[in-house]
Amino acid sequence: MTLPLPMLSTLHAMFPAQSVSTDPAECLVYAYDNSRREAIPEAVVFPAAHEQVVALVRLCREHHVALTARGRGTNTTGASVPVAGGIVASFERMNRILRIDPDNRLAVVEPGVLNADLQAALKPHGFFWAPDPTSAPYCSIAGNIACNAGGPRAVKYGATRDNVLALRAVDGRGEEFRCGKPTTKGATGYDLTRLLVGSEGTLAVITEATLKLTPLASDKRTLRATFVDMAAAAAAVARIMAQPVTPCALEYMDEDALRLARNHAGDSIPEAGAMLIIEVDGETDALPSAVAAISRAAKGDGLIELHAANSESEVTALWAARKALSPALRTLAPNKINEDVVVPVSRVPELIAGLKSISARNSIPIVTFGHAGNGNIHVNLLYRPEDPIQAANAAGCLSAVFDLVFSLDGLLSGEHGIGLAKREFMPRALDSVSLDLMRMIKGQFDPDGILNPGKLLPDVA
Repeated sequence: MTLPLPMLSTLHAMFPAQSVSTDPAECLVYAYDNSRREAIPEAVVFPAAHEQVVALVRLCREHHVALTARGRGTNTTGASVPVAGGIVASFERMNRILRIDPDNRLAVVEPGVLNADLQAALKPHGFFWAPDPTSAPYCSIAGNIACNAGGPRAVKYGATRDNVLALRAVDGRGEEFRCGKPTTKGATGYDLTRLLVGSEGTLAVITEATLKLTPLASDKRTLRATFVDMAAAAAAVARIMAQPVTPCALEYMDEDALRLARNHAGDSIPEAGAMLIIEVDGETDALPSAVAAISRAAKGDGLIELHAANSESEVTALWAARKALSPALRTLAPNKINEDVVVPVSRVPELIAGLKSISARNSIPIVTFGHAGNGNIHVNLLYRPEDPIQAANAAGCLSAVFDLVFSLDGLLSGEHGIGLAKREFMPRALDSVSLDLMRMIKGQFDPDGILNPGKLLPDVA
C-alpha cells in the first residue's frame, strides 16, 4: 500500500525531517528482525516523546494504517516485522533512564533503553533488573516487555512480567493511559500492566516503564556438573528444583551443544553427554551451605563430575560458551528451526526423551539447551532444506515437538513469544474460549486492528 498524501503531509509536519523517512533503502533496514522474515513498511518514524506517539497512533487510526512498534529487532518470531506494511515506529531515540530510585527499588525508563545499559547504570547503586536475555547488550526494555523476556536469572528472580511495576502507554484508539503504580503490592481492579507484558505490541504502544529492581547479591558460586546423558542431567534438574535452595541460574547443554561450545571456548568445556551450569548467589557466609545443598541434589545416577569454578575467567568461559550457542547453531544450519518451549520442571526428563525419539523418526538432528531450572528448553531442529528427507519431514517434526509439549502440560513459548512463527499453533495450545476472550480484549484496546496486525492471535477459522 501507499500512504495517503494527506497523511504523509501530516506525518512530516509532526516529526522533524530527520525523524521520519519514506526512503526505500532506510525502510528496508526496519523490515526484518532476527527471525529473518521480511516485509517493507511505507515509512519509518523515530519518536522522541510520548506526545508524538499519541499523535502518531491517532493519525494511523484516522487513515486505517498499520503501526508496528519496534525496539532493536532481536526478536526471533517475526513479531516486529511489519507484515501489513504501514508505519514502523522505531524507539531507538527514546532511550533515557529517567530515574533510579534505590529507596523504592525501582527505575523509570523510556522504551528504547538497552537492557545492558540499564544494568550498567544500576550496578553502582547495588541493584540489577532481573531479565537477562542473551541479547541483553542490544535488546531494548520495551522489546523485553513485549515478549516477556527471561534469561538464566528468571529461575530465581522471575521473567519480565514479574519485574514491571507500571507502564505508560497509548492504545489503538490513540488514548493515553497509565497502569500500575510504583508499589510491589496492589489490589485495585484488573492488572493491565501484566496484561500488556507479553502482548507483543498488539494492544498498546509503551512509552515509559517503571521497573522493579533487585539488590545485587554479595557473592556467587558457579558449579559445573557433567552427566553421561541428557536423561541423567534432566533428572538432576528435577532434584535440584525440588529442594529448598533456589539457584540463581540453572542452565543445561546437551552433547551436541557441548561439542559446539568446545569449538568456541576450547578445552575449558568438558566432553560429556550433558552439562549443567549452576549458580548460587547470596551472602558470602551462607553460600557454603547453599552450595552443599545444591551439590547433594545434583548427585545421582549418571553424574560424571561436579566441579566448582575456581576463577572468574573459568566462569566467564562457561557463560560465553553458553551464550554463543544460538549464533553458532545458526552458522551450522542457517535455516534451523528454533523453538523455546516450556514444560513443568518435573517433566523435563520426559521432554528430553521424547525429543530424542522425534529426532530419530524424522532424521533431523535436534540440539537442546536452555533454562532447565524453569523448564524453558531451547529446541533447535537443525533442518537443512537441501536434504530432501529433512525437507519432507520438517513440518511434521515441528508439529510432533509441539504435540509432545502439549501432552506434558507445556506451552509454545517461554520467552521468545508467538509473533508470526507460532500463531498457527495457538488453537492447539489454548482452548477456543480463551482465544475468543483474547480477541475481545484486542478489540477493546485496538478496535480498528492497527497495532501490529497479523501477530500473536491466529485468524478466525
